[in-house]
Amino acid sequence: MTTSTTPLRVGLIGVNVDYGWGSRAHVPALDKLPELALTAVCTTRPETAAASAERFNVPLSFHDHKAMVVHPDVDLVAVAVKVPYHHELTMAALEAGKHVYTEWPLAATVEQAREMADTARSRGLHTKVGLQGRGTPTVLKLRQLVQEGYVGEVLSVSMSSASGGITARPADGTWRAAKEAGASAFTITFGHAVDALEFCVSPFAEVSARVGTRIATWDETDTGRTVPVTAIDTISVSGTLENGAIASAYVGSPPQHGTGFRLEITGRDGVLLATAAGGPNTNALRLQGARSSDDRLMDIDVGDGDVWTPDDVPSGAPFHVAQMYRRFGEQIAGGPAGLVPDFDEAVSLHQLLDAVERASETGQRQRARG
Repeated sequence: MTTSTTPLRVGLIGVNVDYGWGSRAHVPALDKLPELALTAVCTTRPETAAASAERFNVPLSFHDHKAMVVHPDVDLVAVAVKVPYHHELTMAALEAGKHVYTEWPLAATVEQAREMADTARSRGLHTKVGLQGRGTPTVLKLRQLVQEGYVGEVLSVSMSSASGGITARPADGTWRAAKEAGASAFTITFGHAVDALEFCVSPFAEVSARVGTRIATWDETDTGRTVPVTAIDTISVSGTLENGAIASAYVGSPPQHGTGFRLEITGRDGVLLATAAGGPNTNALRLQGARSSDDRLMDIDVGDGDVWTPDDVPSGAPFHVAQMYRRFGEQIAGGPAGLVPDFDEAVSLHQLLDAVERASETGQRQRARG
């Protein structure tokens, strides 16, 4: 148990000095939160682990995750590596009795995710999945306004997200080409975007869908090879939410410049619109609203009531990660449950993605979960 004078000690798996989500988002986030301390880093090689520890001024470095997760100076394990390794690393941390923060997607399959959630629950451990959109102040304000009745009865919801696809990349990035890797526009971009939709308005009750791979090859810039792609890059979903609203959700990866994120909520008494250059899990959003057919859309001041982090946290990805770390730390230290999305909620989102795939494969409407 941590106290106000004893920081929660974090061991981060997946932190390279030159690249990666761990060094880009987790390290600068943790650096600004005094109630958490990055005490250990782990990579697959001793030299990169030592270099990361030196660069980021971290006391402990490991190249064997099994050694790190059992170390007594680690209270919380953060997993920020490629999706195919999430299950193995997270299970090791849970079996060592450590609280865990694993990035989204939680796992490569819903079965793996369910095992991780069941293990955490049986051991009474706190978990968090990296759905950082739930810590975005604009998303939180949007959710609040819907709950307070700004739009009245919600009639329809429309979400779209188009981020520019990358058809040429270095060889060390083409592992994402295989659908089985679990790191595509479907699992990542759509997962984050549809989670924000459900969080703000209501979960899907049923879905119809079409998904596909529209860009069938990638070029490796450093080898000259052409790599076949099976990862889903285009998703179109329509359905009904549990609150009765009709909803549509589109995510695509056009080869050219993307057009960004858009979430529109139409109600009997008003409309709300959130837009951003990128996804709600890493970007600040513009929020607008109107209360009658005669009104123009006007900017809505989000304020700073849902900014939980210090002013000097870097913007973008570090800010969004820091928001969730702060709430997760409060929960572990004895605060109320439910401050952050846990592994059970990740399982629910994985179930929705599976339902979307089934709807596309069968051409038939599917229950969103269960």
